Amino acid sequence: MSVLFRYFKPYTLYILLAIVLLFGQASCDLALPDLMSDIVNDGITTGNTSYIVGTGFKMLGVALISACCTVTVGFLGARAAAGVCRGLRRDVFISVEGFSNAELDRFSTSSLITRTTNDITQIQMLIVMMIRMVFYAPIMAVGGILHALAKDKSMSWIIALAVVLLFTVVFSMFSLVMPKFQVVQKLIDRLNLVVRENLEGMLVVRAFDTQEFEENRFDTVNRDLTKTNLFVNRTMSGMMPAMMLIMNLITLLVIWVGSNQVSGFQMEVGDMMAYMQYVMQIIMAFLMMSMMFIMIPRAIVSINRVVEVLQTKSSITDPRHPSCPDKVRGVVEYRNVSFHYPGGDGDVLSDISFTALPGQITAFIGATGSGKSTLVNLLPRFYDVTGGEILIDGVNIKNWPLHKLRQSLGFVPQKGILFSGTIRSNLAYGDRTASGEQIERSARIAQAMEFIESKPDLFDTMIAQGGGNVSGGQKQRLSIARALVKDAPINIFDDSFSALDFKTDAKLRAALREETGDTTQFLVAQRISTIMNADQIIVLDHGKMVGRGTHRELMAGCKVYREIALSQLSEEELQ
Repeated sequence: MSVLFRYFKPYTLYILLAIVLLFGQASCDLALPDLMSDIVNDGITTGNTSYIVGTGFKMLGVALISACCTVTVGFLGARAAAGVCRGLRRDVFISVEGFSNAELDRFSTSSLITRTTNDITQIQMLIVMMIRMVFYAPIMAVGGILHALAKDKSMSWIIALAVVLLFTVVFSMFSLVMPKFQVVQKLIDRLNLVVRENLEGMLVVRAFDTQEFEENRFDTVNRDLTKTNLFVNRTMSGMMPAMMLIMNLITLLVIWVGSNQVSGFQMEVGDMMAYMQYVMQIIMAFLMMSMMFIMIPRAIVSINRVVEVLQTKSSITDPRHPSCPDKVRGVVEYRNVSFHYPGGDGDVLSDISFTALPGQITAFIGATGSGKSTLVNLLPRFYDVTGGEILIDGVNIKNWPLHKLRQSLGFVPQKGILFSGTIRSNLAYGDRTASGEQIERSARIAQAMEFIESKPDLFDTMIAQGGGNVSGGQKQRLSIARALVKDAPINIFDDSFSALDFKTDAKLRAALREETGDTTQFLVAQRISTIMNADQIIVLDHGKMVGRGTHRELMAGCKVYREIALSQLSEEELQ
């Protein structure tokens, strides 16, 4: 919880000023029953019209001051809450940006979205209400008690009875709903997950005609969330009637006891009316606090969820004493590399060793799940090796600054991801200073110019969210062009040609060799035709390296490679 305090520091002045104004507002509100008592006792009883008018103007002035304080406190509270939550959203986003794949696997995407939006909104609402009520309600409760006792101590037992009843109601409600609020936030995570999966997989859902199944899946989660919310709301809805019942009963008790004292000339009518007002102010103060108890449990759950993200440190960080060459040549060496996923049972990669040189294409092939993508994902440190080491230009990548390491890599993931914007903004994503010539050259190498030139706006053509308005092959070519714009000494193509036809695949590979022949290239592929001309091919089988060499060498000496090759092409085509 202490993590949040630093976000309040820039708004300390706002909060302190709000507290001062709340004291002023409370003083005004507590003064009104006294003034009303004076009008009844000293004005109406004696028929002193001028005193009644004068005191009435005083009450009006006090009420106006109270109203001004209320408006100003609302403004200060909203300003402080918005500022605190702006900082929270920024730091949560920055924390998530710094997470390695291990942390992203721990938090689901839907949960991170909920924490950044819904949870922080809950915190913002709590801050506003806290500044407005949490400070004001205790002042009113304590002030009301003191003023009531000053009027008449003989009825103090009525106040004590009211306080005990109010505490009992609030504590009972709090005990019932607190566990449910945590369930509500988890169910919101689940609901977001189902909605997100359904929207992203809409084509698959329609293709398999499983709309009814998805509707039932959504309905189950939605029903669970509704059921839990109904329990919470029904429980909390009983609080207001209970409070009003207590207030009315206590009011009747005050009138009954007070009227007996008035008739016995032990209390004046105005004092009894003021006493009644103070008792009502005390009960209203507890009612405000009870409203806070409705919000606080849910907000505490939200706070804990947000703090969990803020306190989670990435397992992959910059070294304390970084070292790397000034100019990156691109010599990459995997030395006895092993890896297992966090929480995994066994290694998915075991004892992998090879060296990739500038000007060479190093290709990886193997059955699905053999570890090809995992192997290249270790190079940008999306995960860290659990055994052995990876070196670039003789320096362990763990000693490289992350920024410098990833700046030296052009990466094209398996799933081509584009951002909303234009084709130009997507291609310049890795280098915002890239010139138009550099962007066009990269697009030509990636064989993307053909469909770009067919667009009326060329490079200024808008790309929909996630690249929804381009085909899979076009998305892959744009992703390749984006990596080439970066002009990095090492390029990683993780099964990036799978959506391309054979002709485009061949032209793209020829252009890559001709235009970027001095870079170190890693190529993960499923098609033999894509990697046949690579300088060295690494064959993986169940996480182990079972072959390394050129196409001809592997055809002659690697059984796994030969089986894969013959399953795709004929003997003549493989020559």
